[in-house]
Amino acid sequence: MFRFLTSGESHGPCLIATIEGLPANLPFDLAALDAQLARRQGGYGRGARMRIESDRAEVLSGIRHGKTLGSPITLRIENKDWANWQEKMSAAPIAEATEAVTRVRPGHADFTGAVKYAQSDIRNVIERSSSRETAARVAVGAICRQFLAQFGITLQSHVVAIGPITLDQTTRSLSADAWDDAFWERVEASPVRCGDPQLEAAMIAHIDEIRSSGDTAGGIFEVVALGVPIGLGSYSQWDRRLGSRLGMALLSIPASKGVEIGGGFAVAGLPGSRVHDVLRHEGSAYSHLTNNAGGLEGGITNGEPLVARVALKPIPTLARPLPSVDLATGENIAATRYERSDVCVVPAGGVVGEAMLAIVLAEAFIEKFGGDSLEEMRAHLAATQAMATVAQPPTD
Repeated sequence: MFRFLTSGESHGPCLIATIEGLPANLPFDLAALDAQLARRQGGYGRGARMRIESDRAEVLSGIRHGKTLGSPITLRIENKDWANWQEKMSAAPIAEATEAVTRVRPGHADFTGAVKYAQSDIRNVIERSSSRETAARVAVGAICRQFLAQFGITLQSHVVAIGPITLDQTTRSLSADAWDDAFWERVEASPVRCGDPQLEAAMIAHIDEIRSSGDTAGGIFEVVALGVPIGLGSYSQWDRRLGSRLGMALLSIPASKGVEIGGGFAVAGLPGSRVHDVLRHEGSAYSHLTNNAGGLEGGITNGEPLVARVALKPIPTLARPLPSVDLATGENIAATRYERSDVCVVPAGGVVGEAMLAIVLAEAFIEKFGGDSLEEMRAHLAATQAMATVAQPPTD
């Protein structure tokens, strides 16, 4: 079935993504993939690294003349900053050792990674635990969203909170008509990927205030998938539920500390009569009056928009560093080192969230309507949709 791997270090020569399981004859648009990489690099509050890199993907295998072959796809994304790190990150032994990084940065993988992998130089942890790896995931997600688009599935994200600046939750709607084209156009034009102009201004002001104090800001983004068919996922086993798979994917995003689907935590305080989505039938179509379930019932998509929110903690690299420990000496130190960093990555986090949602949906779609070619999958989908009626009891 579908699977993917990424490899590469933050300051190594490149990132690599390998994808297996996509059908043959899928039209491939490299410019559209690069556009997704550019979206990941944007957003108000990004750091100096984004001015160095200008991510573009190179296809190494699996695509010919603009279409997938059904064989593994390999993508390469160059790290332009590698030019400044060739000796420090050399794969071959070097004559004179570089200075080891030994001061732990609170909130990073520095401490746990150094202990787990028995590393005396934290640089060996930093390079792979860095969020730079998400560029490869966005590349994978970009191909998955091209696959999903063949079946009318679209994905978007928007920022709903940065620090204490947040949307009014009392009027929240998760139905398909909650977001029109004009809303998504405003989101894409916004430096913080927020569709509300007043909130946008307040979010930018908060990021500026946080930056001036040497601190960082977290927040919440929402991902939305429209056009998702009924029947992806399963309740047959815990790990086949689409909600559990989506939760794992979104929690794998660096800095992610919470995921909610549909109404999420807010519905825990409401009576059931105000939470559960009433099903209606008109003609040959089923729909729900509300979408508090966020498009999932029993671990299976129900035809409504698939909606999830992700809470990102503030970036742990601070311009005004926190106290820490030097692993080489065991000494408690007044402040750890500072490396260039972002102030806020929530807008970019939403783009990564779209990629992870696309990956989860592509995998589930291939499981449900599997085939070796795009044409075969279309036929399987058409056959399933023709059968998509609720079973009726036998008549005498």
